[in-house]
Amino acid sequence: MPKIKTCRGAAKRFRYTGSGKLRRSKANKSHILTKKNSKRKRRLRQTGVIDKADEKRLKRLLPYGQK
Repeated sequence: MPKIKTCRGAAKRFRYTGSGKLRRSKANKSHILTKKNSKRKRRLRQTGVIDKADEKRLKRLLPYGQK
């Protein structure tokens, strides 16, 4: 049985947590930061967790993380 290729684009954007959930970074943090207040920018620094609906699709792209 051949190895499954990992989608490198997904590997750069998502990481597994210790419990096996997928972690993602939040959008809207790269530019036009002057109009966003400090609280909003601080919240954008934190990572979010992938929604349950998208988890199955992403786990297929990242086959060698935690199951």
